[in-house]
Amino acid sequence: MKNTNYYIKKNLNSPNKVFNFLIDTLKDSIFTWNYFVDFDKAITNVKNVEKDLEVLNSLLTVDKNNLNEEFINLLKKYPQTRKCLCILIALRYKKLSSLPIIDDINTLSASIKKDLFNPKVKINEDLSKELLKFFKLTGLRNLFINKNISNIIDYCKGIEVGMDTNARKNRTGTAMESLIENYIINLSNKYNLSYIPQATKNKIYDKWNIEIQVDKIDRRFDFAILTSNKKLFLMEVNYYSSGGSKLKATAGEYKELYNLLNSQDIPFIWITDGQGWTTAKTALKETFLHNDYLFNLYMIADGVLMEVLSQ
Repeated sequence: MKNTNYYIKKNLNSPNKVFNFLIDTLKDSIFTWNYFVDFDKAITNVKNVEKDLEVLNSLLTVDKNNLNEEFINLLKKYPQTRKCLCILIALRYKKLSSLPIIDDINTLSASIKKDLFNPKVKINEDLSKELLKFFKLTGLRNLFINKNISNIIDYCKGIEVGMDTNARKNRTGTAMESLIENYIINLSNKYNLSYIPQATKNKIYDKWNIEIQVDKIDRRFDFAILTSNKKLFLMEVNYYSSGGSKLKATAGEYKELYNLLNSQDIPFIWITDGQGWTTAKTALKETFLHNDYLFNLYMIADGVLMEVLSQ
């Protein structure tokens, strides 16, 4: 831990006091309303297959006695429609490449079914039987027969919204990066800083002609910041709402990363937050004591980053 005027002003006169302050000011949440659903993405995904979904819409008007025959006929006439069948059961086509489906409940034998939804694979008698089995066992046939929905396109918009909630975990990292980037932008305007988001070794060299050594070829820093006096800072940011083994691993990784960068006289700033750290305080404290700069969001909002980057 490197002492700062920020800590002195807060009367945090020992590493233990600083660390306890960091833990006590961890955020319960970093989520804004736009975190929960990416509607633009959901609507775009449906638009990409809207014509094929309109074809399937016609099945809503078919008598149940003719539904199987009409279903197969539509798939033969409009092969591309097969690819969007997966969406109707909230499944991505690419997921089927590695997801065996059980064929026989007694033997539990399973096989990959991606050919069912591949427009380039011709529909023969065996494939027709498999498609009808899919149609029935997934519950889609009853959905059409019972008229539980009135429009396939609107139904799929709802499914896409539901599937998008699975992306929330990825948006957590993005949300943290966006929060920090706002502070960096403000500081850049005030102190004539330059920065690169998602900075790689090559990007740093291309923009600033600065050569750095990294621990792995695909190392990507959340931010690289160059001050007005040409001092390079590298930064990682993350947020953990809950505990797990990843927290301890991350703390250990960033301790080693600090060593590597420090040997090149490059300051490393780690900004992390979230109540998950209350379950991994020992690992976090080891890195906190070892590294120069480890802050949380409260500290950033309170001005510590401004002090570090403007010195």
